[in-house]
Amino acid sequence: MLKVLDRAREDNVEAADEAGLTLDEVAREGARRMLAAALEAEVEHYIEAHADARDAAGRRQVVRNGRAQSRTVTCGAGTLQVRAPRVNDRRVDDAGERRRFTSRILPPYMRRSPQVAEVLPVLYLRGLSTGDFREALPVLLGEDAAGLSPTNITRLTAAWDEEYQAFRRRDLSECDFIYVWVDGIHFNIRLEDDRLCTLVVLGVRSDGTKELVAIEDGYRESAESWASVLRDLRRRGLRAPVMAVGDGALGFWSAVRDVWPETTPQRDWCHKMANVLDKLPKRLRPRAKRALREVMYAATRADAETAIGAFVDEFEAKYPKATGCLVEDQEALLAFFAMPAEHWLHLRTSNLIESPFATVRLRQRVTKGAGSRTKGLLMAFKLLEMAQRRWRRLNGAQLLPLVRAGVRFVDGVPEGRGRMETEARKEAA
Repeated sequence: MLKVLDRAREDNVEAADEAGLTLDEVAREGARRMLAAALEAEVEHYIEAHADARDAAGRRQVVRNGRAQSRTVTCGAGTLQVRAPRVNDRRVDDAGERRRFTSRILPPYMRRSPQVAEVLPVLYLRGLSTGDFREALPVLLGEDAAGLSPTNITRLTAAWDEEYQAFRRRDLSECDFIYVWVDGIHFNIRLEDDRLCTLVVLGVRSDGTKELVAIEDGYRESAESWASVLRDLRRRGLRAPVMAVGDGALGFWSAVRDVWPETTPQRDWCHKMANVLDKLPKRLRPRAKRALREVMYAATRADAETAIGAFVDEFEAKYPKATGCLVEDQEALLAFFAMPAEHWLHLRTSNLIESPFATVRLRQRVTKGAGSRTKGLLMAFKLLEMAQRRWRRLNGAQLLPLVRAGVRFVDGVPEGRGRMETEARKEAA
């Protein structure tokens, strides 16, 4: 087969030299010849492999049978015209059924390569409209390239709806998420007055892999909506996580006390900093932000509490609302100190959810909002599902089983080890 492909490469170079083809034309012509050569080699190999199969009269049962009708196939090199060779296989299997040759390279009825078939919905989700496809794809893949017609979009969204419903019904009894991040993401619906509030739960397994746990249509992030989501997760077998991370505006915290009372709350520092700074004059915000970052990135809980005290001393007299906003959630803001130090980077904020939803907002700007709440929810589900393939594992993943087992951490280290290190420092001093 390699010799056949080498000959195809040589023929393509000669043809390009003679015809003076453009770069894209050379690539498409080369791809067409290489595909034809590969299909010929595949058929030859199949026939040779069954050369010993003979009927009662001694005639071969596996022979060539001309070529199929020409068809267009879209691949990465462009849209190609192909006439695939056919095989007549007269053998019969044990069940009495005729055997059939099926090309692995170009299966029957294939019109697009799997890679192109996958990238089209990705481009659609990323913000390319159906009208843009009609202009962009012929440039990239040739004049005969087919994009995403309204009919194709309907088929895609129907398939996504099936995937989403299966996702919502899946059994979670074998899943164990040590930490979860929660958020409510709002975006516009073109044909409705109310905005869609998407309730999202992401989790990390004991091996450090991050995963989408739930995505549901809520109502203004209310406690009732969040309680419904959490009860459904519990009904399907999900164990309560050790810690949940989210911002303070969520009705989630009321719901989690009811459904998962053993879960430790951790407030999102980015949202809290924004809320505190909003209550200060602009001229003081840079200094206040530096002070808050000292709390957020303190090495120990004691250092963080000292930094909070310094912040209160500086701003309490004139701006009690700013200091009150910080102090009222102090316990939940500093909860991450009781977890491994390797995990602090991930536990301080809910950016894990915010970043993937940037693509949802991009799509919203292009399309002026989804046409319905269902379509908006499906789009968010598919974008998060694609995004999670690129999520990296949690730092210090080997410590997650210890967290689940209830090992106590003090300032990011196991309690026993922390005590020994403190005593060693005292002796050295």
